[in-house]
Amino acid sequence: MLNIVLLQPEIPQNTGTIARTCACTGATLHLVKPFKFEITDKNLKRAGLDYWDKVQVFYYDFFDELIEKNPTAEFFFIETGSKKRYTDVFYPNNAFIVFGQETMGIPKDILERFSDRIFTVPMRNNIRSLNLSNCVSLVLYEAFRQHDFNFIELDN
Repeated sequence: MLNIVLLQPEIPQNTGTIARTCACTGATLHLVKPFKFEITDKNLKRAGLDYWDKVQVFYYDFFDELIEKNPTAEFFFIETGSKKRYTDVFYPNNAFIVFGQETMGIPKDILERFSDRIFTVPMRNNIRSLNLSNCVSLVLYEAFRQHDFNFIELDN
């Protein structure tokens, strides 16, 4: 089982698309407030289609609550600017892969606390970042690949 954490997501379509990806893979989704949208937002629901009942979602008021409720969790932070690539690490069973806001990324105080756990998706220097939902998909599928896709119950 793998876990995706979104810190203060801003764009409902991204969160809905990520929820759909979690549903398709069996990953658990953890959402840390505050959100820049309402959970009942029609764009959030539309992006997640009819997959919402197929994904396990947990909500937290702040990041430290996530840590408190998951004391044995091993965290991996995906952020631009790291020298370590997302493919340079092995994601263990039950890894928590953390992504920040679409516009601001992961808060600086969290990055400072976990400075040895930051990884990046390589891209050209003059480009700010990938779309959040695309980035989540890349990293999540790399983690599943490392486990020979054993966490995903395949139909074929």
